[in-house]
Amino acid sequence: WLAGDGGAIFRLLDDNVHWTVIGTTQISRTYNSRKDFVDGALKPLGALLGGPISPTIVNILADGEHVVLQWDGDGTMTSGKPYMNRYCWVMRFDDEKVVEGVAYLDTALVASLFD
Repeated sequence: WLAGDGGAIFRLLDDNVHWTVIGTTQISRTYNSRKDFVDGALKPLGALLGGPISPTIVNILADGEHVVLQWDGDGTMTSGKPYMNRYCWVMRFDDEKVVEGVAYLDTALVASLFD
């Protein structure tokens, strides 16, 4: 993922992952599969960005089956404006796959992409 393979992190998602994007943005809701999350959140968000988001890991905390990943995402909006968001993902793993996740992020920034 850090080397430029934007899909690497999402291949860790179980096919039946329950992933929640917090807030009230156009992509905020609970998704009940990897396909649902990719089609409902990642593709619409990606269409509003001028390229991939470059991740910088800030912190990783792990306790048993839970992993918390704090990371910064830098990119460019299709308008040319910079996109800089801080994410905190709380994930539960089972058999090396993410089966549950909650994404905390700057929802006002995400909402502005859809304006």
